[in-house]
Amino acid sequence: MAENGHEQAGSSGSGVGARLARHGGLSYLEIPAIDARQSAAFYEIVLGWNLRGHDTDDPRFEDATGHLVGRWVTGRVISREPGLLPYFYVNHIDDAVERAAAHGGEVVKPPYPEGNLWVVTVRDPGGNVIGLWQEGPR
Repeated sequence: MAENGHEQAGSSGSGVGARLARHGGLSYLEIPAIDARQSAAFYEIVLGWNLRGHDTDDPRFEDATGHLVGRWVTGRVISREPGLLPYFYVNHIDDAVERAAAHGGEVVKPPYPEGNLWVVTVRDPGGNVIGLWQEGPR
């Protein structure tokens, strides 16, 4: 984890970047994968994450804000039945669902309203369940 934090999000190379070092903020994520490259491509296309090491078996990511970095790891249990369930904001939920399905994902629960939000759960190519959400009308 430290290796990723040192080189990401505004770091001077001598420490952890200020965008990552936020008390209580989620800043690093290891995502279980069967095929790290396929899963990396899924998150890049569906969520717009910036990737490093596309052509390696150890791709790394940074989200668009620079507040979250991480990588895909093989040999870990896939989260097919969610315990901790991460939800990621998207601008257009229907478009994100289409991209997810087209790139190895599967809809678990179709988009549904929750107050003034729209929410959906999908499986990534490895089988992990994640949530996507947006504010306002679809």
